Amino acid sequence: MGDYIDKVLNTVREKNFDEPEFLQAVDEVLTTIRPAVESHPEYKKLAILERITEPERIITFRVTWVDDSGKVQVNRGFRVQFNGLIGPYKGGLRFDKSVNQSIMKFLGFEQIFKNALTGLPIGGAKGGSDFDPKGKSDMEIMRFCQSFMTELQRHIGPDVDVPAGDIGVGAREIGYLYGQYRRIRDRYDGGVITGKGIEYGGSLARTEATGYGLIYFMREMLKVNGNQTFEGKTVTISGSGNVAIYACEKAQMLGAKVVAMSDSNGCIYDKNGIDLMCIKQIKEVKRGRIKDYLNTYPDAEYIEKDSEDSPIWNIKTDIALPCATQNEVTLNSARKLVENGVIAIGEGANMPCVKEATEYFLEKGVLVAPAKAANAGGVATSAIEMSQNSMRYYLSFEHVDRMLDAIMVNIFKSTKDACDSYGLGTNYVAGSNIAAFTKLAKAMSAQGIM
Repeated sequence: MGDYIDKVLNTVREKNFDEPEFLQAVDEVLTTIRPAVESHPEYKKLAILERITEPERIITFRVTWVDDSGKVQVNRGFRVQFNGLIGPYKGGLRFDKSVNQSIMKFLGFEQIFKNALTGLPIGGAKGGSDFDPKGKSDMEIMRFCQSFMTELQRHIGPDVDVPAGDIGVGAREIGYLYGQYRRIRDRYDGGVITGKGIEYGGSLARTEATGYGLIYFMREMLKVNGNQTFEGKTVTISGSGNVAIYACEKAQMLGAKVVAMSDSNGCIYDKNGIDLMCIKQIKEVKRGRIKDYLNTYPDAEYIEKDSEDSPIWNIKTDIALPCATQNEVTLNSARKLVENGVIAIGEGANMPCVKEATEYFLEKGVLVAPAKAANAGGVATSAIEMSQNSMRYYLSFEHVDRMLDAIMVNIFKSTKDACDSYGLGTNYVAGSNIAAFTKLAKAMSAQGIM
C-alpha cells in the first residue's frame, strides 16, 4: 500500500507542479496516514486518496472596484469548495497580496481535516483575494467587499457554503460582505457567513475562539505528557492578530509568562511579560505596528525582521506558538528553538512550520500541536454560530466557551487515540491526520463513487 500512496503523491505533483503550498499540505497528510491506508486495502480500490486530494470545485472570478482617487482597480477572487462530504462547505476568506490558487487549495485541503476533527457536520473550503486591505480607507474596503460578494453570493448559502474571516478579513470586512449579500438576496440568511457582529447574528466568544482553542488543546497535550501546565512557563507568540492576541490572553490566564509577540516587520520582547492591553490598543484600535509598544514600554526590545527567519524564534522560551502565517518556522528557526530548550510547539496559524521543521521537532522529542487540530477552535465556534442563527437564539459567552473547551478536549482525545491505535507515541501530527482521514474515508465509502 506504500506504493499506492507514492503513486498518488507523484500524480498530484505532476498535476499541480506549480502549486508548492498545496503540494506541501498534501505531502504532509499522505505521508503520515500510511498506517491507516495500509490497514484498509479497500481505499485503493475506491480511489480514496485520488478523490480526497482533488477539489470538488474551484471558482475564480474578477473583482473590480473604484479607489478613492476614482481609479478602477482589478483583483482576483477565489473560492475552493474542496470537500462537502460531512456538511456544507466551511472555511474562511483571506484578503492578502500573497493569495493565489496554490494557497487557496492548501488552505481548503487543510480545512477538510480540521473540520472533520471538530466532530461537527461541516465540509472544507477556503476563499479570498489578492486584495491587500493594508493602507486602504474604510470606503475602499467597503467597495471592494461589495464587489467581491456580488460574485461570491452566487456560490454560497447556509446549507451550501459558509465563509468566515481569515487574514485580512475581520469584523469590518465581514460586516460589509454580509451587508452586500443581504442587499442582493433581500432576506436574512444569518447562517451564510460567520464571524458576524453580535448585533446582527454573531456569536459571543467567536473572536477569542481560535486563540483560546489553541491553548485548550495545548493544555491537554501538556497534561498527558508529564502532567505539565502553563503555570510558570515562558511563551513566545508570533503574530498580533486575533489568534495571537487571544492565545496570549488565555495563556496568561493559565499562569504563563508571554514575553514576545510580532508582526510582519519584527517582534517585541518584554522580559517582564507582554502587556496585552497595550497590544490590543495598538492592533485592534489604532491598527498600528508592534514597534509602537516601545512608546509605552521603552525598556522593551524591538527586533527588526531582516530575513525569512523571524527573530522571535531566537528568543529563549518553553513554549512557542506560531500564530502568524504559513511556513513561518523554518528549519533554522526550529534548530534555534530546540537549542534554547523549547518543550512544545502550538500551531495557531495554518501550516506555520515547514515540513523539515516539524520533522526536526518530532525527532528531538518536542511536543507538536498540529494546526489541523490545535487551531480548529475558530471553525468549531463558527459552527456554533450557525446553530444559533438557525435557532434564532443567542448563547452566553460562558456557554460557548464551555462548548469550545469540550470540543478541543475531544479533538485531542481523538488525536491521542489514533496515536495509541497505530503506535505513534506523541506524534500528534500523524495522529490528527489519521483521526480526520478515517472519518472522511468512511463517509466517502458510504456515499459511493462521486
